[in-house]
Amino acid sequence: MIPKEFFVTSGKAISPVSELNAFDLALRKAGIAQCNLVPVSSILPPECKQRHTRKTSAGAITYAVIARMDGEEGTMIGAGIAWAWEKNKKYGLVAEAQGYMNSKVLRETLEWKIKEMAKIREIEIGKINYRKEVLKVPINNYGCVMASLVFTI
Repeated sequence: MIPKEFFVTSGKAISPVSELNAFDLALRKAGIAQCNLVPVSSILPPECKQRHTRKTSAGAITYAVIARMDGEEGTMIGAGIAWAWEKNKKYGLVAEAQGYMNSKVLRETLEWKIKEMAKIREIEIGKINYRKEVLKVPINNYGCVMASLVFTI
């Protein structure tokens, strides 16, 4: 199975109940709460086209590169995805990062990771694209930030 399309989405949420409920709401805000997400590694197939967010069928097995960070009250959390194509568009790379970090550190981490992936493969990449979410979790809440590159067939 080789995906023909992908879209990138993200969400962030808080919940006074649990990390799981914050994650569920973040998925809803990202538009992928109804999917059964299967994490995959980080290669964009040749000629895979980026699309705007697409509706997915409830219960669909959905392959995605996922960055997720949960946090408790008072913490700053961040999660993000970076993607770039090899300069001749033979294939693309996707990097994910998550942790206790602000937007600037998250972007720097994503850039460092995707450039290292290119170096390992001995390829040159073009423009790096980013999708990030950061959140300072309020008192008496749990928080979740997530970003995902979702493959469609």
